[in-house]
Amino acid sequence: MTDYVVIDNDKDFVAAAETLAVGQGPVAVDVERASGFRYSQRAYLVQAFRRDAGAFLFDPISISSFVPLQEAIGAEEWVFHAASQDLPSLHELGLDPASVFDTELAARLLGYERVGLAAVVERALGIVLAKEHSAADWSTRPLPNSWLEYAELDVLHLVDVRDFIASELETAHKTAFAAEEFEATRIRQPKPPREEPWRRLSGLHQVRGAKNLAVARELWEAREEFARESDVSPGRLVPDRALIAAVQANPQNKGALAAVSAFTGRASRSQLDRWWSAIERGRERTDPPRERVPSDAPPPPRAWGDRNPEADARLKAARAAVEARAEELGMPTENLLTPDTLRRVAWEPPTEINAASIGFALAARDARTWQIEETAQRIADAFVEAAQTVDEAPGTAS
Repeated sequence: MTDYVVIDNDKDFVAAAETLAVGQGPVAVDVERASGFRYSQRAYLVQAFRRDAGAFLFDPISISSFVPLQEAIGAEEWVFHAASQDLPSLHELGLDPASVFDTELAARLLGYERVGLAAVVERALGIVLAKEHSAADWSTRPLPNSWLEYAELDVLHLVDVRDFIASELETAHKTAFAAEEFEATRIRQPKPPREEPWRRLSGLHQVRGAKNLAVARELWEAREEFARESDVSPGRLVPDRALIAAVQANPQNKGALAAVSAFTGRASRSQLDRWWSAIERGRERTDPPRERVPSDAPPPPRAWGDRNPEADARLKAARAAVEARAEELGMPTENLLTPDTLRRVAWEPPTEINAASIGFALAARDARTWQIEETAQRIADAFVEAAQTVDEAPGTAS
């Protein structure tokens, strides 16, 4: 069995970067994180492969600066499978590609039924990859050899897959579509922090009353602080369901909190003072959170028929038109146009309905040029047809 080497010192790292710099063609890049184990989304392993250079495994924890790698390959095309997952971790290391090719995203545009890396590699090259370590704790040191084999295989065939898929995109006349999608992925900025991130607590809908919500908020914030300090995923410390159980139990003292059977997790008992203090703070707060949070999003479509029949008709007609075009193009509807974008335009359409005005509305919601060209006229036609249908409906004033 091959012994895989992780580069974990600056001298060998610089030498590897120099080797990659004189390689040929695009560079396959991948990142392994410790999602579900660690608090951060930092990279714990970076893999790179380039023809005439070979594959390299880098330990970001031990390497002082990734500048040599950025200087070596920064101007080249980087090949990813699901680039949006890896780019944020690479940005933290100062690694930013000038252009990207995303084999997973391209596979979606081509209408592949299965778009996971193993499925795409098998389809493109006939090579079967094992994926048994995809959910491993990559912060483990030293990393087992079998994990390193898996990590190298993630990039070893990716450039060949890229060439196969690029040919398929050309044949399907989707090269321009893909180029826009790749660039949008490359330059996409991270979403701004949520105003009230504690509302992401799973099961929060079970909590009734502003005072109880205040307790839930304090427990969530206490868990976040401890998770950040210890660099452990919050859910591994105390699961969401356990925090909700603690709120619903309404314990009157620390002992009663400890007796809540559903209040479980590796830190539920060892950090009991922390959790009890959070409960007390929540009960003492004079600024309890709102029970209902206003949203700028349209209501659920199931309510449109009663609340806004015209918008309901627009959405149904436009959705059918977009779905039909996606089927013609051989791709998932959500890749042609996201459902949220279509809902928002249907709920608040432009004053004048035509392809140009719909195009502006779609662009304002970050639709790409190719998506607008493929859908704007069809949506405009659907909106006009929907308006006529509503006007002609029995009981509708003319």
